[in-house]
Amino acid sequence: MSRYREISLDNVKTYPVSERRNRVRVEDFASPFEPGENFREFMEALPRILVAQKFRRLVEKILGAVKLGRGVVVMAGAHVVKCGLGPILVDLMERGVISHIALNGGGSIHDFEIALWGQTSEDVAEGLKDGSFGMARETGRLINETICNAVQDGLGYGEALGRRLEELKAPNDRASLLTSGYRLNIPVTVHAALGADIIHQHPSASGSAIGEASHRDFRIFASSVSKIGDGGVVLNIGSAVILPEVFLKALTVVRNLGYSVKDFTSANFDMVVHYRPRVNVLERPTQLGGEGIQVVGHHEIMIPLLAAAIKLGLS
Repeated sequence: MSRYREISLDNVKTYPVSERRNRVRVEDFASPFEPGENFREFMEALPRILVAQKFRRLVEKILGAVKLGRGVVVMAGAHVVKCGLGPILVDLMERGVISHIALNGGGSIHDFEIALWGQTSEDVAEGLKDGSFGMARETGRLINETICNAVQDGLGYGEALGRRLEELKAPNDRASLLTSGYRLNIPVTVHAALGADIIHQHPSASGSAIGEASHRDFRIFASSVSKIGDGGVVLNIGSAVILPEVFLKALTVVRNLGYSVKDFTSANFDMVVHYRPRVNVLERPTQLGGEGIQVVGHHEIMIPLLAAAIKLGLS
């Protein structure tokens, strides 16, 4: 016999299962997708539970924003560009879905290189050994020259890069967010952190020009954020720090200026859950109304899936 006292379960109260409120029902389960079925049938086959249901709701919110003429702002980290999703986002820009794209500095560099040379993303570990990482001459010279000219011409960072790529007749312009934004008159802004990008290592870099052009883009971005209230959408895709922080400050500015920016949907797509996207994109900004939706998964799978679902709703 144990030396310790046991509690008796004889008088524990129970109740009929029919009286219990259940959150999972068999009618919400997934259906097997059969060969030959189309994408609409695939979407219908997903379970109506947890993130699958939130994913559907996000698609509906984006479609609603397009119908209402509210902003659909996409913030994208560098990995989004270099894993080949430029054409997917460009397609949504051309269809009138995306109203603004914000990139960090690395995203703009990958996009610029893809537009001009059709390739990007060096072996960082190998180049770090001998100090050659990030030292490609043309990339540093062309982008830094363009930024300096942008300040003189009164352009933002992203607009200036898009214009320069058009002037250079970049052969892969249809895969480029920068050139497509310039062509479609959709803002593509670049939000740089000084010292964080490879072009800052080059002798052609001007800290004052980078700062001025990027700050101009912050003001352009804030203008777009002012238009997401009452049904707009903000998507953060793969930026763990820079763009969530930029978004929070832009939202503060427009609310400070008297814009009523509330009742919007924010969503964060990433491979893991980070603090800043969760707090600065999903939670704090929607306290006045709206919803924050977290979707965890690889960008190269989740973003084409999201875009296909949006296009299905537009059809």
